[in-house]
Parts: sequence; C-alpha cells; structure tokens
Amino acid sequence: MEDKNYIRKYYDQIISDKIKVSKHIRMLYNKVINELDHPKDGYYFDLAKATHPITFIEKFCKQSKGKWMGKPIELLLWQKAMIQVIYGFVNSDGLRRVREVFVICGRKNGKSVLLSALSLYDLCTEQGAQVACASTKKDAARIVFEETRNMIAQSPYLSKHIRKRKFDLYMDSNFGTMTPLASDSNSLDGLNLSFCCCDELAAWKARNLYDVLKQSQSARQQPLMFSISTCGFKLDNSIYNSLYDHGCGVLEGSIIDDAFLAFYYEMDNEEQIENESLWEMANPSIDVIKSRDELRSNVERSKTDPTFRPTLLIKDFNIPTQTSLEKWLDFDVINQCYKSFDIEDFRGGYAIGSQDLSLSGDLTCLNLILQHRNNVKKYIYQHYFLPKDQLEKHKNDGVPYALWEEQGHISFCDGNKIVPEDIVNWWIDCVNKLGIVPILIGQDPWGTVYIDRLLKERGFKTEDVRQGYKTISPAMKDITLEFEAGNIIYCNPILKWCLSNTILSRDPADNWKYDKSKNKNLRIDGAASLVTGWSSYMNHKQDFQNMIK
Repeated sequence: MEDKNYIRKYYDQIISDKIKVSKHIRMLYNKVINELDHPKDGYYFDLAKATHPITFIEKFCKQSKGKWMGKPIELLLWQKAMIQVIYGFVNSDGLRRVREVFVICGRKNGKSVLLSALSLYDLCTEQGAQVACASTKKDAARIVFEETRNMIAQSPYLSKHIRKRKFDLYMDSNFGTMTPLASDSNSLDGLNLSFCCCDELAAWKARNLYDVLKQSQSARQQPLMFSISTCGFKLDNSIYNSLYDHGCGVLEGSIIDDAFLAFYYEMDNEEQIENESLWEMANPSIDVIKSRDELRSNVERSKTDPTFRPTLLIKDFNIPTQTSLEKWLDFDVINQCYKSFDIEDFRGGYAIGSQDLSLSGDLTCLNLILQHRNNVKKYIYQHYFLPKDQLEKHKNDGVPYALWEEQGHISFCDGNKIVPEDIVNWWIDCVNKLGIVPILIGQDPWGTVYIDRLLKERGFKTEDVRQGYKTISPAMKDITLEFEAGNIIYCNPILKWCLSNTILSRDPADNWKYDKSKNKNLRIDGAASLVTGWSSYMNHKQDFQNMIK
C-alpha cells in the first residue's frame, strides 16, 4: 500500500514547488514527514487506518449539488493527505492520537462536502456514534447535516442501514445518531459526542457553544472535533482567534499538543494576490472545485470597488485586514440591500432626518429615513458634501468622488471647509423640491451649534443624539436585524462604502458603537449618519408611522 501514502506524494509536490502552499502548511508537513521517518514513542503510522476513510468516502459518498450531482466524490490530493495525517497516527491499541482539527481554506473549496463525508464516516464506523453538525444558527447547522442526508439517499447500501427520523439520522447496527445543533438547541445537555463538525467557525461570535461541545467528548476514547472556516474577524475572545493562535503555537513549537492539527491554507501576505500562480495557497481546490475565472473576476473587481476588497482578502485568500477586527455588517448583507428606488414615490410625505457634520475637511452626510404605511421596508436617502479644496487630500481614499458627483450623490463646497449654509439649503430643498418634510433631524450635538441655530430659524426641529455606547447601541443592533432581513433599501454607493468600512466596537456589557479602525482613509460618515437617524427613528417611531402615507 506504499503507493497510497498520499502524505509523501503531497509532500513531494510541495518540496518540488509543483504545489504552492502557505508557510504554515509547509511547517505542518515538515513535522509529519519527520515523524513518519522517526516515529514518536507510543504512536506509529498505520497506512491502512489512514486510508480507510478515503476508501469509504470515494466508495459510498456522492455529490448532490450543481454539475457534480450524483457523481462519486473523488478526493483531491490535499484532502487525502490531510485525512491520512488525521487518521493515521495511532497507539498500540489502534486508537487515533488526533482529537482536534482546525482547517482554514478559501470559500468554495469543497469544505462542507468534506465535512459531510467525514461525519458520515464516523456515524458508520464508531460504536454508539454521536455526531453533531454545529453552528450558532439552526440554518447554518443544517448545511452539513442535509448534505450528509443527500449522500445517504444516493447510496442504496447506506440507505438500508441509516434512516431519517424527525430530528436526526439513525443507524440501527451501531445505535449511531447524527444531529444538527445550534446555540439555541434544546439538546445541548447530556451530549456524548464522538465527532463534532463546526462549520464556518469565524462566524461564531462567542465561544460558549464550542466549549459545551468540546467538553461533551471527554468520555470518548478517540473523539474528533473538526472545525473548518474561512478567515474571520479577529475578536479578542472569539473561538476562531483562540484556535488559530493555538494552532500557530503548535506549528511553531512553542506549544506541545500532538492531538491538535492546524491546516492553514492562506496567503502569507497581501502582495501575493498579484501572482495568480500563488492563489492555490489559500484555494487548494482551484481549477477543480473552485473556478479560477470567477476568482480572477473577483480580484479585478476588488481593484475598482474598495468596498469589496476586504471581503476578497478575508474570504478568498484568508488574509486578515485592518477591517477584520470585527465588521459591523457582512458585505453580502450590505450588498443585498443595495437597490434602486424612486425618491418621487415619497413626495408629499414625511421622513426622519439626521446629519453627520464635519465643518473641517472631511465628509458630511445628510440622511433621510423613509417608509410607506403598512410596509416594513425602510428606504435610506443620503447626500454628501466635501470641500473642493480638500479633494487632493482625499485622493488616497481610492474612491471615485468625481463620478459620484456626476451621479448626484455628493456636492463639492467652495473653499477648504464645509459651508453651513449649503447644509441648511439642502434641508430646505428636501421640503421645496423633493416634497419631503423631515419631522426632526437627529445630530451629534458636538460642533453643531451654528448649524443647529440656522435650522431652527428656518423651522426645522433638531434632536441631539449622543454617540456613546449606551445611546447608539440599540440603534445599531436594530439596524443589523433589519439589514439581515432585507428590510432596508438604499441606493447610494457612498453609503455602501461607508458601511463596508465600519468596524464594530463593544464594551464589556456588549453595548455597540461604530469605529473605523486605524485607517484614516476609511470613511464611515454615512454609517454614522444612518445610526444617528435610526436612533431618532426608534425614539419617535409611533409618531412617524402615524404621519406617513
């Protein structure tokens, strides 16, 4: 069976530079090859045990999506080598040494299918197997579970032995079960998991669920905790950050933990993205599962769309960025609500107004929240101001201010600072030209004394919204829910940019506040204006909805 030692085959491809891998993958396989040649006390490499999961998957498991539907799974070399590293090192009793695996790879590299197949393998081979597909949300937890069920349905042999019950899969011959679990599941107590797969660990904001699942394996002889993810937003107390750092310590030798394996398919630095031949460092299934053409298109898009680049770096290349501390809103959520609407549909109506002012050289954003009666959708209409003399200073922002001005999203004020009268005139035009009356205008009270007086002289009502955690946290949390539900519609590309730049900051009580990290070229003024307006909207929601048509 020596010809089936995929670890050595993979390693030979790495050292001959035929396969490009990250420094962490190279470090891992250097250690593995050294142990193959010089076994550690108490453990040896059993090629038959290492290859058994591969044989099972390729014999019994079929694809269920897209052009591959109904076709047997053919594992790639990187997947075969990884499986052999996980399952091949055993003690004299034949028990596996590895108890935990953390895999990071770019999206669309077949990670969910692999998890489903390995879950099915444990369900069929472990006595009294108890398998869990875990996530913080029920829908996400069911992805791997449903893929596993599809594999069973396509196998006459497996479907004879495994049946679907109301909440789980059940195998009569070994009393094995497989269940999707989320943080709000009612069955977290009393678990005795033999295999737990944690998909997209980067999305787990808290580590409580992980800790419960991990502790549930303590009575098993050879349990396996298998986590897989794209890169994530590195929260100080997140389980993603904790596992990533632990894995780095194991690979570098500062932490001794032979039961933990870290497979980090990632780019070593951002500059490597420009070299297409290196893309497989983060995308080991490129050209087979993941489309190179689609990835190339995404790279090109990131050069002209600054709001998309952080998503590309994090999800396709596993590169943490300055904005990956913790984004307020995911790009996909921001993008799904970016739709055109006709402001004329609101003529003769009312709005909640707000403004994020900068009397110096930065962006000023004016914001309207609009809504139709008996409709849950909220429409956001914004306009921006920037001093003409400050355009040179803002050229490093990397966005098309001139194009946005042509499209009517931004106005350039004469001079080197915002002209207060221009702001006031815009609010007047809302009433006289758009036919929309703001019932009030929310604002940060700092630095607004003069404009506040001008607005009140012209009959506008203003409301101070202080920018502390406790004041704006309810608004940010409510906006998040509305964005995720698709209940917010906006069509201003500058707001899209600002939302993509906005970082979430939390205090010890989990109150939220917006932040822009340390990059001075990341503008968040549109997001700040929206949050301010939403706070006023929540304060006067009933009055506002009684007035809208």
